[in-house]
Amino acid sequence: MSYRIMWIALALLATPGYAQDLSTAVQADYDEHLAGLFDHFHRNPELSTLENETARRMALELSLAGFDVTEGVGGTGVVAMLENGDGPLVMMRADMDGLPVEEKSGLENASRAQQKDPITGNTVFTMHACGHDVHITSLVGTARHMAANKGEWKGTLMLVVQPAEERVLGAAAMKEDDIWGRFGTPDYALAFHVSSNDVAGVINVSEGSPYAGADTVDIIIHGVGTHGAHPHRGKDPIVLGSQIVLALQTLVARELSPRDPGVVTVGSFHSGTKHNIISDRAHLQLTVRNTSTETRDLLLKGIERIAVNMGRVAGLPEDKLPEVIISNESVPPTINDAGLARRLKQAWSESMGDDAVVDIPTKGMGAEDFPFFTVEPGITSVYWAIGGTPQEAFDIEAAGGEPVPSHHSPLFKISPEPAVTAGVESTVVALMELMAE
Repeated sequence: MSYRIMWIALALLATPGYAQDLSTAVQADYDEHLAGLFDHFHRNPELSTLENETARRMALELSLAGFDVTEGVGGTGVVAMLENGDGPLVMMRADMDGLPVEEKSGLENASRAQQKDPITGNTVFTMHACGHDVHITSLVGTARHMAANKGEWKGTLMLVVQPAEERVLGAAAMKEDDIWGRFGTPDYALAFHVSSNDVAGVINVSEGSPYAGADTVDIIIHGVGTHGAHPHRGKDPIVLGSQIVLALQTLVARELSPRDPGVVTVGSFHSGTKHNIISDRAHLQLTVRNTSTETRDLLLKGIERIAVNMGRVAGLPEDKLPEVIISNESVPPTINDAGLARRLKQAWSESMGDDAVVDIPTKGMGAEDFPFFTVEPGITSVYWAIGGTPQEAFDIEAAGGEPVPSHHSPLFKISPEPAVTAGVESTVVALMELMAE
């Protein structure tokens, strides 16, 4: 079906007295347009900062829906605005980048795309191994429905197509490109992520923190090199590094409240060149996760205290104590506004049914860069999950069969129809709740 014919069909759905509800309208749009769009995005993923064709297609889709579109925001980012009278400014964000993973899902539309990785310089396979194709397809469906039903809401809708979420670069880049100064600071900010851990089509929303904050930390240990047969003549950075690694485990086990989640993982330990040489340097690489600013402060201060003072225990002079370096890749936790989360839960339950809305705590400490949009200047926000795995897959896993693939796995796969339609429907319901006529 052509864009023009589909646009007329959507407009008819908005005509007073037209006997189709939101769910039916979204399903019709999926069957006629969004299914093919998802297939296109899934077959053609692009790596972080290189989402040029994806951004162009999104700009076209949102323009055809009637939005005023600006490209090149924060790199490849796209901002689409639709003004519709007096009312709140509400932002909905979708991330669009893929991952350097070769798809092995076995799906007919499995990606065979390749790109030159900007980090390594190598040509690699690319895959939507985290479901961002669901996010951008749903954003287009949301745009089309909201534009076709302008009589039901008032205000200004801002749709943000964000690059480079996987590298925790995109949201910060769009902020640095003065997104709020150029387009206005939202009264509310919304986003969702498809989840392979939830049943397809279900909305999982927390009144707390759905995603952790993450800090990338390096510890540089300065030793005194010597012959391995004469350890008393040096200061062994491997021994000191090992003592630091073990001592760091007490931060979560003995300093953080048992009911407060936190993670300190040493993912890399490098030192030395040969069997019989005591090196003069060791390098530890850590990831640190939290769900509150208080926990973050406790962990980061504790890491520095332990590293520096273990250096003193080892007898290092003050100018040779271990260095703790916190990377600018750090991201704060995603924390939902509890009042808004309850308000949207009620709206989703009334519109989509009580069984469509759950509050299942997130397992693990995955992070997101969405807070870069919301923490400063303090925008009221909610981030929810849309289930993407059929119940049958969970039943097979529970019976000892094939496990459900995780995000970032080459086996990752999502059931697009229930995920995209629930993504569109939940977003439209949330927007209508906040922008009701």
